[in-house]
Amino acid sequence: MYPENDGNNQSFWDHLEALRGVFLRIFAVVVVLMTGFFFAMPWIFEHIILWPCDSSFPLYSMMGWLHGDGEILPDMSGRDFHIDLINIKLGTQLMTHLSASMWLGIAVAFPVIIYLLWTFVSPGLYEKERRGARKAFALGNVMFYSGVMLGYFVVFPLALRFLSEYTLSDSIDNQLTLDSYMDTFYTVIVSMGLVFELPLLGWMLGRMGLINRSFFRRNRKYAVFAMALIAGMITPTSDIFTMLVVFIPLYSLWEFSAFLVPASES
Repeated sequence: MYPENDGNNQSFWDHLEALRGVFLRIFAVVVVLMTGFFFAMPWIFEHIILWPCDSSFPLYSMMGWLHGDGEILPDMSGRDFHIDLINIKLGTQLMTHLSASMWLGIAVAFPVIIYLLWTFVSPGLYEKERRGARKAFALGNVMFYSGVMLGYFVVFPLALRFLSEYTLSDSIDNQLTLDSYMDTFYTVIVSMGLVFELPLLGWMLGRMGLINRSFFRRNRKYAVFAMALIAGMITPTSDIFTMLVVFIPLYSLWEFSAFLVPASES
């Protein structure tokens, strides 16, 4: 049965006021974290965000055996790899300081945001539904951060290494701008975090009775094609190796999602 303090006795405006309170708390948490990260950002930027620009990044030493041609396989053999970014727009460094602080605050606050949204939704659920939703939100947090970590430690460095060393002509010198670097950084990291929520989405649709395991079996070939396209969009490179680094986890998530949904319609 519904809990005593369910939402059935509240008016639309009561619900709206409660939702506004949730959003205000979310905003406050993000602002507090953003403020803290703003003051710590010079160190974070130098030692974390720009770390993939240096040959000391762990992936480069781990894959130093890979001598590719840059088309099918990336070349990770160079030990003196280093990128110096340039800034050509007035105000870009300040805006990057602010945006990086904001996105890092949102990423760290992600579990708190999910919890606060949960406090708004949970009074209207049955106890069995609430138990299932707790597991779903826990799974969502784990998968989100798993995707972010994969994006930061593997996908982004591979894309950066390929794109920074790719040359159309020897007479063209690659100089990476700060905003170009950060655009690719945000795209890869956030995209990987979001696509890793596929199992949670599959689980929720399965619980709602909208899909079952046969859906994944029938649409596997279409999913493979779609995931290849997604992998190509997340990794703006043309080498097969980097795309496979994204495609294989995506396909694994598809199969894991199929495992989480009911085998047949109930």
